[in-house]
Amino acid sequence: MDVTFKGEAVSTVGQPPLVGDVFPDFTVTDKDGNKVELSSLLDKPVLISVVPDINTSVCSLQTKKFNSEVDGHTEINFVTISKNTVEEQSHWCAAEGVKNMKMLSDADHDFGNKTGLLIDSLGILARSVWVVDKNKQILYSEILKEETNEPSYDKVLDQINEMN
Repeated sequence: MDVTFKGEAVSTVGQPPLVGDVFPDFTVTDKDGNKVELSSLLDKPVLISVVPDINTSVCSLQTKKFNSEVDGHTEINFVTISKNTVEEQSHWCAAEGVKNMKMLSDADHDFGNKTGLLIDSLGILARSVWVVDKNKQILYSEILKEETNEPSYDKVLDQINEMN
């Protein structure tokens, strides 16, 4: 899939899934170094916020915005996935005071390859937001055409509110 990064055309390694599809299984790493699979996140629906690099301004804004919504939405799990290492994510969370958002590292690109969201030429993930139900079905997705833009927070939060 073609997107842009700072106006320059780049491509993901594949075609990401669509709304209605089953979200691909993947393995990422949590802050304690444990492997986390999609199935372990699905005790309730999950919002997956995908950011290219947590140490950039737009990724930081996106993660802080969803972190501020976590407490108000107990019916859904919130996670952020980035290419950053567990250590980089932990340092960022400490510096930004982010405690509610579950941070997951895709430093080995398993998530990026299986979802088609890896931009291999840059070593980052395509910025996107997903809502996946307990059966792995995709209820909502937004993949940003320009990686430096923020997602439509209102649209995804409306989707979550409709689930209540």
